[in-house]
Amino acid sequence: MSTVKKAPLSSGSTDSGNVPPVAPGQEVSDVQYRRFATFIEEKCGIVLGVGKQYLVNSRLSTLLSKFRISNVDELINKAMENTPNNKIQDAVIDAMTTNETLWFRDTYPYTALEQFILPELAKKGKYPVRIWSAACSSGQEPYSIGIVVQEQMAKMIHVDPKQTQIIGTDLSPEMLNTCKLGQYDVHALSRGLSAERKAKFFKPTRNPNIMQIDPRVKSMVEFRPMNLLGSYALMGKFDVIFCRNVLIYFSNDVKADILRKLTMCLNPEGYLILGSTETLVGVADKYEMVRHSPGILYRLKPQKYAF
Repeated sequence: MSTVKKAPLSSGSTDSGNVPPVAPGQEVSDVQYRRFATFIEEKCGIVLGVGKQYLVNSRLSTLLSKFRISNVDELINKAMENTPNNKIQDAVIDAMTTNETLWFRDTYPYTALEQFILPELAKKGKYPVRIWSAACSSGQEPYSIGIVVQEQMAKMIHVDPKQTQIIGTDLSPEMLNTCKLGQYDVHALSRGLSAERKAKFFKPTRNPNIMQIDPRVKSMVEFRPMNLLGSYALMGKFDVIFCRNVLIYFSNDVKADILRKLTMCLNPEGYLILGSTETLVGVADKYEMVRHSPGILYRLKPQKYAF
């Protein structure tokens, strides 16, 4: 489905990471890399492409000691075994889809939410207001949305937090556990969160290096497991969908299918917010572009479309 991302796949973007080099003899072989790329695309829809062995090595090498396996090739073999409750497979998919995120990434989506989208919904008097944060990683995006809604309370026209439903979804069970706990360390809190917001919306814990998201915000967000390749039938309709910095790692056909399903989950005149480099593959005719400097939002046209 949760940002400056530590890895790609169904939750976000990729980098080479600050992971030490894999020991000689442990690296994924070219043949195994091609097999693994096919496997991860079938499971998660992500296209690794040519020359991304470094990414697989850096992500999967951290699991070798955990499972007492000597090299990445063997780890991949065990992950690809079609056996019930394959914990190695779960861990490998989790490692390849885990993301490190920022609070209020890129600023403009949250400014647009605060200054434009929420006031518009408040004037319409539409309740409940439903917002979906797809591929929410460790929860910073949906909690950032909740903070913006809470801050609206000081304004004359505002959306009622008690009638606002924020749904965060992600493929990774480990990330969802982090989301539900709502606790973040000093490093995570330093990434995109102002001192003012930190003081207002976080509470100290017994650990001086960890803070807890305020219950007012935490209670607004529900987290669910979801693979963006699957069915969205149980999600219902939303007024706003955040699906940012996710689509760029899928093939064009998969992008188009995900966007079609997201569009079906939007209320007429609802807003879709993508990453700055992502486009409306296959559904551009169903939206109108709304510029909110320096970014762009997409508003679903009021007509009803057949998909």
